[in-house]
Amino acid sequence: MPVTLEQKQLCRVARRIYDCYRADGKYILDDGRLILCQSNARTEDLRRLYPCAEINPLGDWKVGSNVDTGATNRKLGSDMGDSVTGGWLHGKDLSKADVTVNIYTWLKAQATDTPVEISCAIGDRTVDGIPFGALVELARDYIQEVGGFEKFAEWGLIR
Repeated sequence: MPVTLEQKQLCRVARRIYDCYRADGKYILDDGRLILCQSNARTEDLRRLYPCAEINPLGDWKVGSNVDTGATNRKLGSDMGDSVTGGWLHGKDLSKADVTVNIYTWLKAQATDTPVEISCAIGDRTVDGIPFGALVELARDYIQEVGGFEKFAEWGLIR
């Protein structure tokens, strides 16, 4: 699925906060309303980053040094926005069709700004009319662009 503007904005928020605090948080962006729930961060510090946000609406985190406040882009690592994939994408190599075809399909959805559905079967030499080797190269270029599989696993597809 094409990534929405809201999903892109929320990813930027998640990255900025994680870069400062290296701890998980939960972030909600709903019709311009930004809600931040962040462990290991004081409300006043977050308010300097996001003055208009609702921050830790239930109060500052008091338990543990690295509490789990919920899913974030960094924590999920396979954030696809609204996309649904047929395979887990991390910790595999690009010769695996579920990795390469999922990355290609996602990139095509972003380029065309339309939902894209692609399937393939063992033994297919082409996918979407493209030789599988060419798709591997497209996926490899994307993985290199985002900083390798480690960064890809950390943040997923949305940039």
